[in-house]
Amino acid sequence: MKASIILCTYNRAKLLEVALESLLQLAVLRELEWEVLVVDNNSSDSTKDVTKSFSDKDPQRFRYIFEGRQGKSFALNRGVKEAKGEIVVFTDDDVTVDSHWLSRLLDTIETFSCAGVGGRIVPVWNIPKPDWLEMDGPYRLMNAVVSFDLGEQPCPIETAALGANFAFKKEMFQKYGEFRADLGPTVGSEIRGEDSEFCRRLIKAGERLIYAPGAIVYHPVEKHRTEKDYFEAWYFDRGRASVREAGIPSNAIRYFGVPRYLFAKLLGNLLKSVFSASSKIRFYFKLQAYENWGQIIESRNSTSSGK
Repeated sequence: MKASIILCTYNRAKLLEVALESLLQLAVLRELEWEVLVVDNNSSDSTKDVTKSFSDKDPQRFRYIFEGRQGKSFALNRGVKEAKGEIVVFTDDDVTVDSHWLSRLLDTIETFSCAGVGGRIVPVWNIPKPDWLEMDGPYRLMNAVVSFDLGEQPCPIETAALGANFAFKKEMFQKYGEFRADLGPTVGSEIRGEDSEFCRRLIKAGERLIYAPGAIVYHPVEKHRTEKDYFEAWYFDRGRASVREAGIPSNAIRYFGVPRYLFAKLLGNLLKSVFSASSKIRFYFKLQAYENWGQIIESRNSTSSGK
């Protein structure tokens, strides 16, 4: 088996059906062995029936796996464990993939002899993009709207790819461990970052990740992802995730368990969110302040719990 595509899902059967249909249409060489693993993370809708409808069409291709421990990282790790492929490929349950998506990911890994690859993620705007939402430039907002585009040519990935479109040699999980369960979203918590943390873990260890511009997935932009309160909550959770991932510097001066520099950052960003020239720039710094507040809360929580 050459490749295993892992798709984790929770109560999104209608979207899942669209994603699986696009996978069914992949254009790959006949001799390439590949499978699709749908990991159901405790769904109560028709997820199992939808998956079965595809396994009935192609029983050698589609597999249904149930993971009862709630949390995306548990589902991802279960998928990796069950995967038969040498290359483990990840995407989301709400995307559609380009017909050459899989072959371009695998070709890039083979051509560059790298540990993993990240493909292009194109946001699909089914609703108007808000004027305040900057996607480029110095005040661009982070990936609350999922997008990943490093240009038209393959190049090293120096920060992190995104879990909607990346692939790794399976041996990387044996060598560096699983996705972190404390970073993946779960019911009652939207703290994310399990995908980017794994990428950074590999890069820090000296492994090479390559961007594959021709490996494209299309990610729909849901209405709630274009609302300011969603961005505020996303940045707050991003701040919490950053502390969980990296911890607190051991030499940091702390007040009530919180590094002093975080209070200075929070104050600076709050002032800029009030006094900057344009509303777009003010909102940008407001989100930075939300991220700082998340870092402060997580720092306090980790100190209280003795971590």
